[in-house]
Amino acid sequence: MFDTNKVAINIKNTRTKINMTQMNLADEMGVSYQAVSNWERGVSQT
Repeated sequence: MFDTNKVAINIKNTRTKINMTQMNLADEMGVSYQAVSNWERGVSQT
């Protein structure tokens, strides 16, 4: 089963480890910073 909390923690930890903001990550991935925020909070939009 897909554990959104583990994914959320991994995204945030990896992003902060490389000193990247949510906005930086969003720009690199071509998504909104709100999407990154949602991922890090474990919120999915279906």
